[in-house]
Amino acid sequence: MSEHFRVQGGARLVGEVEVVGAKNSVLKLMAAALLAEGTTTITNCPEILDVPLMADVLRSLGCTVTLDGDVATITTPAELNHRADSEAMGKLRASVCVLGPLVGRCKRAVVALPGGDAIGSRPLDMHQNGLRKLGAHSEIEHGCVVAEAEGLHGAQIWLDFPSVGATENILMAAVLAKGTTVIDNAAREPEIVDICVMLQEMGARIEGAGTSTLTVHGVESLSPTEHRVIGDRIVGATWAFAAVMTRGDITVRGVNPHHLDLVLEKLRMAGAEVTTFDDDGFRVVQDGRPRSVDFVTLPYPGFATDLQPFAIALSSVSEGTSMITENLFEARFRFIEEMVRLGADARTDGHHAVVRGVERLSSAPVWASDIRAGAGLVLAGLCAVGATEVYEIFHIERGYPGFVENLRKLGATVDRISG
Repeated sequence: MSEHFRVQGGARLVGEVEVVGAKNSVLKLMAAALLAEGTTTITNCPEILDVPLMADVLRSLGCTVTLDGDVATITTPAELNHRADSEAMGKLRASVCVLGPLVGRCKRAVVALPGGDAIGSRPLDMHQNGLRKLGAHSEIEHGCVVAEAEGLHGAQIWLDFPSVGATENILMAAVLAKGTTVIDNAAREPEIVDICVMLQEMGARIEGAGTSTLTVHGVESLSPTEHRVIGDRIVGATWAFAAVMTRGDITVRGVNPHHLDLVLEKLRMAGAEVTTFDDDGFRVVQDGRPRSVDFVTLPYPGFATDLQPFAIALSSVSEGTSMITENLFEARFRFIEEMVRLGADARTDGHHAVVRGVERLSSAPVWASDIRAGAGLVLAGLCAVGATEVYEIFHIERGYPGFVENLRKLGATVDRISG
């Protein structure tokens, strides 16, 4: 059998864990470095598999990239290769975020359609439509997004859905366009604010970060900068759910708790005692069995789809019945098939799942289908009788640096089994 985790059930997680930079931010920040000739330094980078993959993508475009612990140093040349079709492109979804910077800087781009998690369709229509509004011609040819323009100009752009990826690509192309671009129904995630802050540090003129309307006044050129990645709210929330599921007591540092206001409120509803520490962390304490809570995934500031597996895992061991509604990615409910292996009482109907909590799950071999599903299965294994084996763990390591080490520090018995 392949390398996997063996998770011993019955642990109560107690202690403190430090959250590092956000996976959903760092890869986009690395792409933003393409917009300025010279050396950009990004600190607080998570040491996860996707970062060196993105480094390989940037190297294929002509950049020199050095990774040293949590620091990425990216030197961007005066002349970039506009073809992003290296092998690394097929391994991570976020690689498509080089499209906007390449169109903005080179006025042309050939970007291989990306890979990543198996959580459902995520078409690039809004990315392309936004670039077309800015003056680019864009089509899908031979498995690549091909875009080119004689010059980019400001435009009024309305997104049908507040897509994070489309907002980022359009934003990064617009910062070097002539005139003013307004992006309506833009994504509002903290990671969008993070990229806006970095672009402003580089000399971009952006208004409205964190709201549904972004106004971008194009500039002639940008300069390299040094920027610190925000803490990973999804990883922070993972530990919060872990505390409630294992009836534990976990302090999380390194993440702004206001990025998790709704999540922490849901956990309070489940019976947890939650204390926040300004903009640097929070503590979650759960005494006794959690109560059932309903969850609905929505774009930020709604409940993140990335956290849906944890909502299902928590509901599986809570007292009562929960309904989880998935509005973003249809394939995320694949996670439930694995939870049923662990004894969860869960059923799906379209984009709804009904979960009736049980006192204890039972151990079984399970397979991760994506980053968050993998972490959710590990947490579920902590609530199961016996030892649960979680396979396809490379998914987990794409999003959680030092995952096993942190679990052990909190009191879990988790072993990495090879072969």
